[in-house]
Amino acid sequence: MSAILPLDSQSTDAIETLLDAAFGPDRHGRTAYLIRDGMPWLPALSFAVMDDNGELIGSLQSWPVALTREDGSQIPLIMVGPVAVAPAHQKGGHGRAMMDAVVAAARAQRCEPLMMIGDPEYYGRFWGFTAEGTAGWDCPGPFEARRLLALSVDGRPISGTGMLSPRIAVTA
Repeated sequence: MSAILPLDSQSTDAIETLLDAAFGPDRHGRTAYLIRDGMPWLPALSFAVMDDNGELIGSLQSWPVALTREDGSQIPLIMVGPVAVAPAHQKGGHGRAMMDAVVAAARAQRCEPLMMIGDPEYYGRFWGFTAEGTAGWDCPGPFEARRLLALSVDGRPISGTGMLSPRIAVTA
């Protein structure tokens, strides 16, 4: 029986090893990495899956990002992903369980809209992610517009025009 735990219960080395196994060591050049460059992942919205032996077999990270408008103002968003499952444990529902956990936690926190680069048929069917409202969004690397997805967790509309980027800290 696998267990879902907070991702910050795992070592950085274990997480990186899992990500390399799931996506390859060249994963750092992907567009998603450019969008969240330099940002720390959010512990309250990041999860791990452990197998019966206490081994890390899945991880899901969430990141503070933003839609940066032409005038420099930002619309805060939370980027979900990567959703990684060790190759030997894929197709066992672990990724889906972590997605259930992040969507439930985001709804409970009534946080900013979630966004991701993913398969609209899969993420739309199970959690309601859609490309509706993201047509004006751009990315700092290659992407397919139909795979740029968002989900409002509190009913706020999703829209806007700009470039997805790391979130700038706001000081009072």
